[in-house]
Parts: sequence; C-alpha cells; structure tokens
Amino acid sequence: MASIPYRIVFVRHGETDYNAEGRLQGQRDIPLNGRGRAQASAIGRALRKAMPAEIAALEAASAFSASPLIRTRQTMELARAALGLAPARYALEPALKELTFGEWEGLTWPQVARRDPAGARAREADKWNFAPPGGESYAMLAARLQPWLDSLKADGFVVSHGGVARALMTLIAGVAPSSAENADIWQGRAILFEGGGFTWIG
Repeated sequence: MASIPYRIVFVRHGETDYNAEGRLQGQRDIPLNGRGRAQASAIGRALRKAMPAEIAALEAASAFSASPLIRTRQTMELARAALGLAPARYALEPALKELTFGEWEGLTWPQVARRDPAGARAREADKWNFAPPGGESYAMLAARLQPWLDSLKADGFVVSHGGVARALMTLIAGVAPSSAENADIWQGRAILFEGGGFTWIG
C-alpha cells in the first residue's frame, strides 16, 4: 500500500435517517435528511472559501465523481451548487459504493449483538477482516478500491462513504488498519488526501 501522486478532496455524504438512528446503512439506498442536506451545502461553501483555485481546476478537468447511491449523489449535487457549479456535472463510480453489511443492514448495533452475538464478537476481534453474512469486510472494500486508485491520472473530488474513507486512509495515507477501522469520518467536512497523508477541511 503506497501513496498516490494526486490529491483527492473527499467528502462523506451528509446525514440520513439511518445515520441518525444508528442503523447499519451499507448499500441500502437511503436519502439525506434535512440535516444531511444542510451539511452537504455547508461543505460546498467551506471548500469554495478554502480552496477556490483548486476547485476551479478540478471542475475544468471534469474531476468530480461520486458513489451511485442516492445519499452521495444528493450530497454531490448540493455541494456543487454551493460551490457555484452545475449540480449534475459529475461522474458515477461504482467502486466508491459503501461496503455492504449484508444481512445486518437496517439493524442497529444492539440488534446485531442480540441476533448474531457470535458474529458481533468476531467483528470486534478483527474488524478489518471480518465480513458479516452476505457482506464485505474493510479488507474486501480496500481490494475493491485499489483498481480505481490505480486508474487515477489526476487530482479528483470524490463524494463517498465513511467505510470508503477508512479504506482510503490505509491505501493512500498508510494508516494502520487497526486505527483506520475506528476513525471518525465526520459529515459536513472534507478530507484532503495529499502527499501520503490527509488533513480535514471544514
């Protein structure tokens, strides 16, 4: 796992009702709630102020891409509008989908612990490599993302998911899986992956 020679502006989607309720969302197609829409617009305004020249260059290069799930598409379009850009001018990238929790999707963590106590214990013992029934592990997600990373030819602006951000912390910034798997990925802020590390914006 090595750094890449490009900069990636990474935005996690805004809040959904599943986030607010503590439910495992994975690849369920849940839209933003009111707070999530406000967060998406807010990060667009923050990036417009923090890095206007960089955003203009990314737009000129058509370097905006998003996970195809509705919460990421809505976040991208609201953020682009706040950046003063045409909302729909971006590409969809299937590799940027969140990891799937399989049979656990829609459940809260307490519900998982009650319904599948052995699985919940196994995940706590090795979160990076554990895959729920019918789901993916972080290691599997990282393997899914690697070909997309290898295909990059220039800087990019990405709207995706918390699990994807954790995998990219390991793939790009060399963060140990044991640290990345528990990293807080805040909504309404952005991560700048650059020079083999990352910083938060907003």
